[in-house]
Amino acid sequence: MIIRDATINDTERLLNIYAYYVKNTAISFEYKVPSVEEFQSRIVNTLKKYPYLVIEEDREIKGYAYAGAFHPRAAYSHCCELSIYLDYQAKHHGYGRALYEELEKRLREMGILNLYACIGYPIEEDEYLTRDSEHFHEHLGFVKNGEFHKCGYKFHRWYNMIWMEKIIGHHERNN
Repeated sequence: MIIRDATINDTERLLNIYAYYVKNTAISFEYKVPSVEEFQSRIVNTLKKYPYLVIEEDREIKGYAYAGAFHPRAAYSHCCELSIYLDYQAKHHGYGRALYEELEKRLREMGILNLYACIGYPIEEDEYLTRDSEHFHEHLGFVKNGEFHKCGYKFHRWYNMIWMEKIIGHHERNN
């Protein structure tokens, strides 16, 4: 297993992984798969300030994770929102944990103290959305701290959204 920084040369493979979630799940609340150009722009813009990581095994990308601004206001500069997507056939191999651990390490080195995950959450589990993402984050030390009800509409169904949080640093007061 190798974890490395994403490059624009990874765009098509990463988009292929993401497209599955857009087309077949309510994990992503997007309706349409972004174009290659749009997705490449997302990668480039993320890399300007935050880590964007891929995980490979046998020279094949199995998944990716990245951080982004939690909110654009300056007071939130010690917080990040995280996202992760694994090839839908590559679950339960430790890729997600490895990506998040490396992402957390890099963010801590940048002075990030709070990590957040915005997660699609089923009112009742169905073929498009389970509670697996919540459980994954719980296993990594995240706690649920907010829920928005029926805020996502996809596949002719309403879904909730939850926020989960993990504190990774000390909040010291600087006078």
